[in-house]
Amino acid sequence: MAYKRFTHSQKQLRGDPKYNNRLAAKFINCLMLDGKKSVAQRVFYDAMDRIGKKITDTSPIEVFKEAIENIKPAIEVRSKRVGGANYQVPMQVNSKRQQSLAIRWVLGSIRGKSGRPTSHRLADELMAAYRREGDAMNQREMVHRMADANKAFAHFAW
Repeated sequence: MAYKRFTHSQKQLRGDPKYNNRLAAKFINCLMLDGKKSVAQRVFYDAMDRIGKKITDTSPIEVFKEAIENIKPAIEVRSKRVGGANYQVPMQVNSKRQQSLAIRWVLGSIRGKSGRPTSHRLADELMAAYRREGDAMNQREMVHRMADANKAFAHFAW
């Protein structure tokens, strides 16, 4: 019996309570630790409120969407074994993986810092990504640089 590659979680995902946005709901689920969804929602919505106070010309959810869009990588390197040697081959990234990588990098960057409430760190990171700055954007640039450096092995992508 063949197993499916993806679960139905994307189909079952409903928009978040405040903005009715599926990307925000997905982000909240990824932010959640130990099944404490209400805590994750409070952190996310506090961050959105902080963004709303700092950036007045755009709605906070639009800033959030644009930040995630800016962080998404277009290309990444994958290991490919050819003739006994491993090559880092640059490959296109599909849209689901782009989104999950962007969310993972934002969460990794806010969890890597300490000393301030998570909602403050999240708001700062999202605003930085909106301006194309910050740790998550640096991560994206590193991935793109790595892919650019390994362009010579692109012919191994099949």
